[in-house]
Amino acid sequence: MGGLLHSLRHPRRCYLVCAIARSGSNLLTDGLHATRMAGRPKQFFLPKFEGEYGAKHGLDPAGDFRGYARGIVRSTATSNEVFGFKLMGWYLENFLTRLRRAGGFGNSETADIPLLQAAFPRLEFVQILRRNKVRQAISKAKAILSGLWKIQEGNAAVAEPEFDEDLITRCLEEAREAEAVWDRFFQRNHIRPQVVEYESLCADYAGTVRGVLDHLKIRMPRDQEIAPPLTIRQTDSLSLEWEERYLALHPSNSVHTH
Repeated sequence: MGGLLHSLRHPRRCYLVCAIARSGSNLLTDGLHATRMAGRPKQFFLPKFEGEYGAKHGLDPAGDFRGYARGIVRSTATSNEVFGFKLMGWYLENFLTRLRRAGGFGNSETADIPLLQAAFPRLEFVQILRRNKVRQAISKAKAILSGLWKIQEGNAAVAEPEFDEDLITRCLEEAREAEAVWDRFFQRNHIRPQVVEYESLCADYAGTVRGVLDHLKIRMPRDQEIAPPLTIRQTDSLSLEWEERYLALHPSNSVHTH
């Protein structure tokens, strides 16, 4: 009876951070994680990370994906039974296919939302976007060229990046294509996610993180503060110089469009 009452008092809430590369998703998910009230929203279902998470939590993603999905929810939810995870648009469809094949959540005929809700009860969607697509592309290009994807204390670049017009263009096209994957997913499933803009997150980090918590109906203690971000913004004088050079070559991209 105690277990049943506990479940009734603390119903599990799940949420998905819908992201693309260099959209600020690490900045957002680190902030949510740091509250200790919003799960640990990592890329648990990116295949190259699953082995590590499976070993850590005693799960077998390769042999029992259904058990892995259920076990990750159970193992990484915070004490208030909130579970969060992040997906990038480029592997969304593969993830949905693997959920259908896993059994227990649906089958090949099951629509996206019933499938996801069977695996992740009371699922909510949070999408993070970046208005300035050129800066987003430059951020990705710099990460590729330097080998530094997340700027934190102790991380260092492995190479000095040099301006590469073609690479920035490719990154810009990839960002637009990846964002379109999420747009199609939301449209076909009639979803209106909570939208978080990277620029707003940078301008008001604590307020934006609190806004996501409010949307998810996660209550923080009144006296608990939002910790400052661990991730350092990559935009610097070099990024601004590259932006100016790129826009001089491609002025049509000066309009910041979603």
